[in-house]
Amino acid sequence: MIGIIAAMEQELAAIMVAAHAEGPVTTQVLAGRPLHHCTLAGRPVVLAQSGVGKVAAAATSALLATTCDTMIMVGTAGGLGDSAPGDVVVATELLQHDFDARPLWPQWVLPGVGQSRIPTDPALTDLLSAAAEAVCAEHRPDLAHLGLPAGRAHRGLVISGDQFIGSAAASDALQAALPDALAVEMEGAAVAQVCRTAGVPFALARTISDRADHDAALDFAAFLEQVAAPYARDLVLELLRNLG
Repeated sequence: MIGIIAAMEQELAAIMVAAHAEGPVTTQVLAGRPLHHCTLAGRPVVLAQSGVGKVAAAATSALLATTCDTMIMVGTAGGLGDSAPGDVVVATELLQHDFDARPLWPQWVLPGVGQSRIPTDPALTDLLSAAAEAVCAEHRPDLAHLGLPAGRAHRGLVISGDQFIGSAAASDALQAALPDALAVEMEGAAVAQVCRTAGVPFALARTISDRADHDAALDFAAFLEQVAAPYARDLVLELLRNLG
């Protein structure tokens, strides 16, 4: 069983449409979380909207980890480094940028995990990276229609925290502290920690919606509907088709 997570309903919307087109969708509510059991690309999956923030994401992924042997997260993020709106960042490792238990542990190091950066599953990440390359190429005309440059696929560090990063000062501070970070969001590192503890292979891809500052070039609601939701659907379907 494969768990597919997104934080917001809009990020999951196109995947839900694809699931309903393929067959029946049954919903189970556990601990207040709706889990949608269905089929995608001929494979049994569970779709879950985690909600925004690390606590919500951890709670949802912990529920999924009891029945799923693989977990994938998709959605949006703010861009750092050389990632730009319309790009896809596939995480090779994730870090909670707002976790700080000093002086008991070094900055960002998670007690019980013993490290700050949690790697994603290499095989899943390779498949998701290949899917990202294909999806970016396929959707370049859609980005051009919205006035965005051709999307590119990246691999690297994704950072998470319970803060919306919406100013140049905050973005610059994160980039100075973690210069190799390519995207910032609010859930992925929490899901990675749960999956690490549960022994569930995990991979994550985020579509860049803005540059994590006050200069967002496109209305976020429009970006979700026209770019992020189709990207999420196509990333998941492409990965599932190629999963051994």
